Amino acid sequence: MSEVVVVRGRLVQASALVDDGVVVVSGDRVVFAGAAQDAADAGFGADVARTPAAPDAYVLPGLVDLHNHGGGGASFPDATTPEAALPGVLEHRRHGTTALLASLVTAQPAVLLERAAVLADLADAGEIEGLHAEGPFLSHRRRGAHNPADLQEGSVELVKELAAAARGWLRTMTVAPEVPGVTGAGGVAQALVELGVLPSLGHTDGSTEQAEELIAQVTQALAASGGTASGGTAGRMTATHLFNGMRPLHHRAPGPIAACLAAAARGDLVVELIGDGVHLDPATVRTVFETVGADNVALVTDAMAAAGVADGRYELGPMSVSVRAGVARIVPDDPSAPADDGAIAGGTAHLVDVVRHAVAAGVPLVDAVRSATAVPARVLGLTGQVGALVDGARADVLVTDTDLRPVRVLRHGLDVAGVAA
Repeated sequence: MSEVVVVRGRLVQASALVDDGVVVVSGDRVVFAGAAQDAADAGFGADVARTPAAPDAYVLPGLVDLHNHGGGGASFPDATTPEAALPGVLEHRRHGTTALLASLVTAQPAVLLERAAVLADLADAGEIEGLHAEGPFLSHRRRGAHNPADLQEGSVELVKELAAAARGWLRTMTVAPEVPGVTGAGGVAQALVELGVLPSLGHTDGSTEQAEELIAQVTQALAASGGTASGGTAGRMTATHLFNGMRPLHHRAPGPIAACLAAAARGDLVVELIGDGVHLDPATVRTVFETVGADNVALVTDAMAAAGVADGRYELGPMSVSVRAGVARIVPDDPSAPADDGAIAGGTAHLVDVVRHAVAAGVPLVDAVRSATAVPARVLGLTGQVGALVDGARADVLVTDTDLRPVRVLRHGLDVAGVAA
C-alpha cells in the first residue's frame, strides 16, 4: 500500500465546513475525507492521531479554472511549444489551481490550429484538462481584447478542423449567438455539441431573444444526446464571463445577460464570473450568487501572461497588452491616447484570489469554494474525479491560511513545489 498522507484543518466540503477535518491520501487518491473524529472508524485513526489539529488552516479541494490564458509570463495563445506554455500552468498550480482549461483567443485559423495542437500535447501529458477556444465567432462591438481583423462568421468547417487539431481535448468554445452561422440547423452550435464540445455564450451584442435561442438549441441538443456531450463534458453550457464582453443589462433592452441569468436560475446554464475585484463590482458577484445559486456559478480568472508577475507589456495572441497596477488593458492604437483607454484584456489574479474576493463580497466560503471546484468540474464531466475531496477522487488538495493564502498544494497526491507560505 502507498504511503499515507494526512492533511488536517478546517475542511471545506461541498455543502459544509468541518472545523476539525482531515483528508487522507494514499498514492494519487483520496481514501478518506471528513471529521477527524470519524477517521478511526475508517481505519485511519493512528495516522490522524499523529497529525495535530490545525484550526488556522483551511483544507480545500484543488481549484478548477475553466477560463485561463496563462500566467507566470507564459501566454497559452502565443505558445509554440508545450514547454513554452507549461510555466503558465505551473504558476496557477502553485496557487492551488490543480485543474484548468488552457484558453485560446481569436486569431487566424492557421494559428488557432497550430496552438490547439501544442496545447493538446499538454493535455496528453496530463498537465491540463483540455482547451477552451474563445472565438473567433464573436461580436465586433463586444470583442474586448480580441483582434477585430480575425473575427469571422460561424464556420462549421473551422470548428471541425479545430476539434481535430485538439485531438479530442477541445472542451468549450465561446460564441456569440447573433453572429451568422452560429445558431440554427447546420450551424456552429449544432456542430459543437455533435463533437462533444460545450458552446459558451459570450462576447455578444445580441438580444435577449437571440441568447435564448442559442441556450434553447444547446439545451435541447444536449438532452437529445442523453444530457452529456459525446466528448465527456457535462450537459450544461456556460456563459463566458457574464457581464464582461456583453451588451449591458437595461430595463428596456435586457440583452443577453437577462437570458443567461434566467437560464442559470432554472439550471440550464452555468455563468462564469471573474470575481477578481477588477472585472466586476463585489455587489454584482454577491447578487448573482444570491440570484442563481452557487451551483450555477463558476468562478474563473480569465488570467493572462501577467498573472503572478510584474506589471509591463505583454502579448495576448495578436494584441499588445499593458499591465498597470495589476490591471491588463489592450494598448490603444493611438499612441497619444491614455493607457487606461484600452479594453480590459484578461485578468492577473489566481483563482484562489477570486475565491478570496468573493468571500470578501459576502459570498459564503462554502459556496465560493464550490463555484471554484465542484461546479467547473461538473461542467467538464469530471465530477468525483476533481473538484471535491471524496473517496476515490484525485488527490488534489489546497491548504490555505485563514486569509485564504496558499501554504500547501497537493496534485495527484504529490506536493507541488514553489508554494509560497
